[in-house]
Amino acid sequence: MVLKTFGWSFAITALGLVAAVLYGGWEAFGIVAILCVLEISLSFDNAVVNAGILKKMNAFWQKIFLTIGVLIAVFGMRLVFPVVIVAISAKIGPIEAVDLAFNDAERYEQLVTDAHPSIAAFGGMFLLMIFLDFIFEERDIKWLGWLERPLAKLGKIDMLSVCIALIVLLISAMTFATQAHQHGGVHVDKAATVLLSGVAGLITYLVVGGLSGYFENKLEEEEEHEHELEEEAKRSGKKVSAVQLAGKAAFFMFLYLEVLDASFSFDGVIGAFAITNDIVLMALGLGVGAMYVRSLTVYLVRQGTLDDYVYLEHGAHYAIGALAVILMVTIRYQIPEVVTGLIGVALIAWSFWSSVRRNKALAAAEGKADASDKTEVSSGV
Repeated sequence: MVLKTFGWSFAITALGLVAAVLYGGWEAFGIVAILCVLEISLSFDNAVVNAGILKKMNAFWQKIFLTIGVLIAVFGMRLVFPVVIVAISAKIGPIEAVDLAFNDAERYEQLVTDAHPSIAAFGGMFLLMIFLDFIFEERDIKWLGWLERPLAKLGKIDMLSVCIALIVLLISAMTFATQAHQHGGVHVDKAATVLLSGVAGLITYLVVGGLSGYFENKLEEEEEHEHELEEEAKRSGKKVSAVQLAGKAAFFMFLYLEVLDASFSFDGVIGAFAITNDIVLMALGLGVGAMYVRSLTVYLVRQGTLDDYVYLEHGAHYAIGALAVILMVTIRYQIPEVVTGLIGVALIAWSFWSSVRRNKALAAAEGKADASDKTEVSSGV
């Protein structure tokens, strides 16, 4: 099972490391390995959240996620995305941006650094909305009950998550971006850029998430209706299916997953510049890491891990909230990538440990109940 799920990831790892050695020797090998670990640690929470969505799809769409989705994630976000943001922020053509990436690494890194406030605001707002919508939703299973119960009650207020996200965006713009930066002898105010990018991230979440939720609800309704039609078909001898609607629902959930992955990729791409300026090594390291994230997502789905360890999804969403806050703070302050990665891993590990404790407690309770039943039976006999 492990080899079947992670086989491609193992193969890509070997090819990536060999390519690194051929490209830049053993030093390049080490850089790619570090980038791979960085990407996995920063994106583990992404895999957990992705699994919660992917388990609603059939095997066909899971394969699409592992094929086309990988191409989008590896080549789109890990290679094309840095070039695109440089081209947009520096107001240069894509070809010129590629030339900078390969021939003037220091200038390329500077341009990406200058674009970081807009990237952080967009990604921060998108991830913050995911976190807020999660904690404001009433759910049967609660991890941190003392916190989640009152928040679930507050969540009954319409549009509360949007209001809080906009307040956070305004505070971030005024606190982190209004201080002018000296750039080439000219004071540059990033507040307008942060506000615009943050609103764009919020709109992206509302549009993509709204469409995904709409078609997901439609799919559930149609499945119920289809079940009724199948019962009727057994009596009349007719067959009815709802393939088209299922396709729409799966497509928009797939689109939602890709946008979610893109948002998670922001910190990994920016953080990679702290390790290397070489776009080739960056693409190799982050690309290999992205493959493991994809494989881990499918592994969690097929093993039913989310059903066995019920707090994992909670831990992942708290990690998303932490990452959203970190992204907003990095508009002005630099935070080591290892800190960002460790926070996410720590929250995931904590939720996993809590799930294990819960399972043991439930098993112990069931054992006592069974023992009590046996005692009553023997007493009756």
